[in-house]
Amino acid sequence: MTVGRVLVVSVGAVRPLSWRGRTVASGIEKTPVRGPVEVTRLGLTGDEQGDRKHHGGPDKAVLLYPSEHYQAWAQRLGRLTPPAFGENLTISGVLESDVVLGSIYTIGTALLQVSQPRRPCYKLAAHHGIADMAVMTQRTGRTGFYCRVLRPGHVEASDTLDLLFRPRHGITAAEVHRVLNVDRADRAAAQRLLDQPEVLPASWVALLRKRLDGQVDDQTERLQGPASAGPMETTADRT
Repeated sequence: MTVGRVLVVSVGAVRPLSWRGRTVASGIEKTPVRGPVEVTRLGLTGDEQGDRKHHGGPDKAVLLYPSEHYQAWAQRLGRLTPPAFGENLTISGVLESDVVLGSIYTIGTALLQVSQPRRPCYKLAAHHGIADMAVMTQRTGRTGFYCRVLRPGHVEASDTLDLLFRPRHGITAAEVHRVLNVDRADRAAAQRLLDQPEVLPASWVALLRKRLDGQVDDQTERLQGPASAGPMETTADRT
């Protein structure tokens, strides 16, 4: 069943980013490419990640981002052009609230499975030059989502997203993002996710279990980066 379409395919090399007086390496700055692009188990050929511990790998091989979000961002930030959020595939027709973790899609000749929502990090802020960009992305839920590659192949702009399988548990990327990153005090929802531990990365299962045990996790470094002095524009400066 066709549910969406690929609008833009993008890859990027690792480049230095300036962040609060220091330099960090990232592949978030991507460029659209024409024609079919090879998709391997580790992502699109020509795409790179600067931090292999937190980005890339089999479970985060391909990042998809709904084009519908760009209109919402424009109301706050002005016009942004894909792939402004470092996505590999800018898509239409499928949102985070639509995709159930574990769902399988045919895109081009590749077979992709939704693995997890993106957890925004400070490199989004560094890329846009807006200090609270990662925080705002997390708060809005306009995060995008990752897929693992079940069957390598080729993808290109205009390919359709064809849904082959949707798990019955019904847990969406949007719900996982909400519980993990936004409504962290929602113990009932956390327990519902833990009742289906196979749909989450093992590290997220451990994190949710710690929360239910009363431990508080700190998201500051992920969202704001290593502590360092230095001014940077915020979204408040644009309003």
